[in-house]
Amino acid sequence: MKAALLLYGVVGIAAYYLQERLIFHPTAVAPQVAYDFRGQPHTELNIAYDNETNLNIIEFQAIDRPKDSLAKGVVLYFHGNSHNVEWYGRHTTDFTTLGYEVWMIDYPGYGKSTGVRSEQKLYDYALVFYKLARSRWKPSQIILYGRSLGTGIAAELGSIRDCRRLILESPYYSMTSLGGYYLPIYPWSRLLHYHFPTYTYLPAVTAPVTIFHGSRDLTVPYSNAARLKPLLKNGDEFITVHGAGHDDLHAWPLFKQKLDSVLAL
Repeated sequence: MKAALLLYGVVGIAAYYLQERLIFHPTAVAPQVAYDFRGQPHTELNIAYDNETNLNIIEFQAIDRPKDSLAKGVVLYFHGNSHNVEWYGRHTTDFTTLGYEVWMIDYPGYGKSTGVRSEQKLYDYALVFYKLARSRWKPSQIILYGRSLGTGIAAELGSIRDCRRLILESPYYSMTSLGGYYLPIYPWSRLLHYHFPTYTYLPAVTAPVTIFHGSRDLTVPYSNAARLKPLLKNGDEFITVHGAGHDDLHAWPLFKQKLDSVLAL
């Protein structure tokens, strides 16, 4: 019994003090390093948020539109918990080949972005990102896209700002509910500094919502994401990609077909 209690305490303490390392897996890049986006036309932008925070943003240009015409709109892309924009840049052609620009932001510690992370700060950075887009685009031209970790950030932004559509790829009900799924014996609401309660944000999103999730997702279990279904309003859609996991949704024809149809609306 004492050994079990000791193990419980050690694991709980480790989860509390090491949660930054457990949740975030960034790849930092020196400011002078040039990204390789395989020939995709792009512009790199750095925003000085404060004395210690630089937000690095990559703006990918639409590559399938008539010459000298404007893009259809812009996709603000909030990526997952690993790597940096160079890793996720390979997915931007899902949008740029349909005439959309894609703007992708790195969180502090990722790529060339610097500064301090916290849940509130990530929301604050997302709002700055949105305001930058609003200087060039109308809300009806802005699509918010979140992947995995980024779904909670995109959903929060969509709950406080207007957009054309909110698209979530492999979302979670909340970060605390994920902890409860894997280790239900711990009080995750008190242990975690990051809660990302997607379930509280979706009801406040007035724009159409599209959710993609793989039935064999082993990172964010399908059952966890499925808890979001009752929160969707009329016109929203939860698309189950049967057989897909967490990182391979883009390889499934259903994902591409549905995404193309949503972007055509």
